[in-house]
This record gives sequence, C-alpha cells and structure tokens, in this order.
Amino acid sequence: MTLLQALVLGLVQGLTEFLPISSTAHLRIVPAIFGWHFYGGSTNDPGAAFTAVVQLGTTLAIVVYFWRELLHVTVAWIRGLYDRSVRGSLEYRMGWYLILATVPVSVFGLIFSDQIETGARNLWLIAGALIGLAVLLFAAEKVGRRDRVEEQITTADAVVVGTAQALALIPGASRSGTTITAGLFRGLTREAAARFSFLLSIPAVVLSGLYEAARMGSKHENSPGAGLIGVAVVVAFVVGLASIHWLMRWLANHSTFIFIYYRIALGVLLIVLLSTGVLSATK
Repeated sequence: MTLLQALVLGLVQGLTEFLPISSTAHLRIVPAIFGWHFYGGSTNDPGAAFTAVVQLGTTLAIVVYFWRELLHVTVAWIRGLYDRSVRGSLEYRMGWYLILATVPVSVFGLIFSDQIETGARNLWLIAGALIGLAVLLFAAEKVGRRDRVEEQITTADAVVVGTAQALALIPGASRSGTTITAGLFRGLTREAAARFSFLLSIPAVVLSGLYEAARMGSKHENSPGAGLIGVAVVVAFVVGLASIHWLMRWLANHSTFIFIYYRIALGVLLIVLLSTGVLSATK
C-alpha cells in the first residue's frame, strides 16, 4: 500500500461510514476500479482486517461528536448500578441499550468470521446487498411513522436495531443503513434513528477494530505498515467528523431517498462491470 492509497482509503472511509451507503463496499470497490493490488500483489481487496481497523478512525469521530451524550450515559449507567433513582433516565437505559445491541453483531461476527473475511467480500454479493438494502430503506421511508424521538426509545428498539446491525457484517449492507432502516421501521424520526445508529456502532466497531489490529500482522506478512494504517485512520477521523455533522443536518430536513438512489445506481453499475469482465468478483 502506498501513501496515496492510504489517503484515498481513509477519505473513502470517512465519507461513507455514516451515510447509509456502506463504507465496506466502497473500500472494496474503489481499489478494484483503480486496479490497486495489496498483500504482495495477490488481491485488490484491502481486506476485512484493514477495513475494521480504519473504522476506528470514524468511531473516534462519533465519540468526539457525541462526547457529552456519551459522558452522561456512562456516568448514569455506572450510578444506576447502585443508585435506583437514576434508573428511569434515558441515559441509564441507553447504557444498557448499547450493551444489549452489541450482543448480536458480536456473536454473529465470531461465528461467521471466516466467511466475512473471504466469501462475503465477493463483489456480486456486495452489489446485491447495495440494492437489497436500498429496497428495505425505501420501504422504511414509506411505512415508518417517524413520530418517536430519542427519549422514547425502548428495549425492544435496542433489540431490533441491534439485530439489524448484525446484517452489516455483509459488505454492502451498511452499518448505518441497516440500523437507520430498522429505526425507521420502529417509528423513530430520522434524526433519532441516526443518533441511535451511531451510538450503537461504537462498542461493536471498537471491539472489531482492536481484534483485527492484533491479528493483522500475523495474517499477512505484507500487511500495510502501522504508519500507513495510521494515516488512513487519521484521515477517516477528520473526514468522518465532517460527514456526521453534514448528515445530522441533512436528515433534519430531508429524507434518505438520495442514498437509496445512489445505492441502486452503484449496485447496477457494479453488476454491469462484473458482467462485462471489467472487474473480477473475487480478486
């Protein structure tokens, strides 16, 4: 991996992580289109491990953007373990929601870790996931009531949205896409669904990123060095912070249809490129 490639991949991660268009898909597609090759020239896929580690940059962006809310949640959750008077607060409940919603993605991530790192990164599957989630998001926009705010989030919401987060293990599905879609189906407003989505992603992404960072060097002797990975992480953090700010303002006054159209267009383009032999699905 070159410095330019690390910069571009960090930029791609930062731009796409919070939009419901799948950062993992874009980190897989962009190198394939440019014909970049990694790990001794054996593949143009930077890999699930690199993707998980670079996501730490955008996770840090979430922490910085929502630091006050996260601080209140942490303090309330700790206090609630011994002080019953705070157990009715949203902050205390949100602490448990974060834990509860992390269970499905953690379990499925461990069970299907081999498939996630190999077959699931097939570009045909990614194309299908891009279009499939677009259809679900369209349905959520049409049938969702969008009349429940963040203070009205329940345990059932955490279970449903947390389970939907596990679908994001499929490249192309999108972590924010699956969780925002589930939130809309549950009747949350777009802003509440997005905020809940971002907060729920923190534990899962941190655990996944640290786990893959520890394994990366032993899995590929030609893995990108710590310096290049660090560059990608820093760029992802800076761009991701701006991306969160933009998306939260956008959702306050707009629907998600622009992302639905984009997902379908990208999925169709990918199918055309694969069908004509311009891109290889697995290399």
